[in-house]
Amino acid sequence: MENNINNLSPLTLAFLGDAVYGLLARKRLVLEANRPADKLHKLSVKTVNAAAQAKAAKLIMPHLTDDELSVLKRGRNAHTNHTPKNQSEGDYHYATGLESLFGWLFLKGDEERLEELFRMICEGGEENADGENNL
Repeated sequence: MENNINNLSPLTLAFLGDAVYGLLARKRLVLEANRPADKLHKLSVKTVNAAAQAKAAKLIMPHLTDDELSVLKRGRNAHTNHTPKNQSEGDYHYATGLESLFGWLFLKGDEERLEELFRMICEGGEENADGENNL
């Protein structure tokens, strides 16, 4: 099965990885505190966007295995037909790379590594003006 995963397009992996990353972010926000849904949504939007994901990708890159780094770079370098709205093109490409990696790890069934990388991202995050963590 892993061979089939490695043959998937990086944009296909990013499609799945976007959902995986978003779910991890929402899970963390819900488990941190019992907040109103509108507050949860606003906090989620701050963390699941191209700029925040690009920052996250750059943060974890030095800690990735060769295979993981290869997947991230394939996603980052993938040609998209999408022009980012309100985001830089560079950030959008790094975000796509991160999402590709998260999709790949999810399909591999490596939930432990997903949690480890996501925790690393969260611990490297800055605090918001209201004193809450980014993730």
